[in-house]
Amino acid sequence: QVQLVESGGGLVQAGGSLRLSCAASGATFSINAMGWYRQALGKQRELGASITRGGVTNYADFVKGRFTISRDKAKNTVYLQMNSLKPEDTAVYYCNAKTWGTSPLNYWGQGTQVTVSS
Repeated sequence: QVQLVESGGGLVQAGGSLRLSCAASGATFSINAMGWYRQALGKQRELGASITRGGVTNYADFVKGRFTISRDKAKNTVYLQMNSLKPEDTAVYYCNAKTWGTSPLNYWGQGTQVTVSS
């Protein structure tokens, strides 16, 4: 089992910045990749950014150039630095951990609210 605890959400004005953190605990050795998803009200959950155990990153088009995903291996923590925030970035942001294997398991954090005012 993997437990994920997010922090760092809040209210920010358009153009501002926030940094989200996700601390993993438990069977962290089983994690192959971690990522940040978001879900706006009435919309489906969508992937924003991910990073593999090897450090390979992937970004959705809507965050490229504005968000940066990074990690601290020693702390089993993944970060999402969000710059140039827009009102349309308003959503609940969820941390995800995906395990190794042909049938990977997905673990989710509790979510953290990000609200960007215009």
